[in-house]
Amino acid sequence: MGSLDELGYTVKRANGPQRIMQKAASSRPGAWLFQRTMYAVDRPLFRLSRGRLTLPGLLAGLPVIMLTTTGARSGQPRTMPLLGIPLAGDIAVIGSNYGQTATPGWVYNLEADSAAVVAYRDRSLAVTARPADDEESDRAFTEATKVYPGYGAYRARAEHRTIRVFVLQSVA
Repeated sequence: MGSLDELGYTVKRANGPQRIMQKAASSRPGAWLFQRTMYAVDRPLFRLSRGRLTLPGLLAGLPVIMLTTTGARSGQPRTMPLLGIPLAGDIAVIGSNYGQTATPGWVYNLEADSAAVVAYRDRSLAVTARPADDEESDRAFTEATKVYPGYGAYRARAEHRTIRVFVLQSVA
């Protein structure tokens, strides 16, 4: 059983208003805004709702996971809301950083320590993150654009850097 089934992770089709929000979020100004604001709202909302709600889930119909890593420099736990991508029974995460110029910090955290915890709704799971190979990365991007079309725009805007993809596999 992969991390996908253990967490009960599901992807549902977004409704009309949610698809409009997805389009706005994938634009350059929308991505800039969400990259700077989403984190501050999403973690408390997730915690207060006991894992039932996230802002991207409400506004854009996106299934968000909370990924807790160990800070590469600080050694402290760091939790980030990320879009999980179903990939061959496991969950993949893509370090696109909304198509911004910099690689997100959680990528460096996973490179330094592959042990992490994934939370989805009311479940959590200890995982090991392994870098996806080239074929898995391409497949993850293909699947990601089915979940959220903005990944195509993000990939194009960040073509100056390698966007790292990790596969989260259950420790158990």
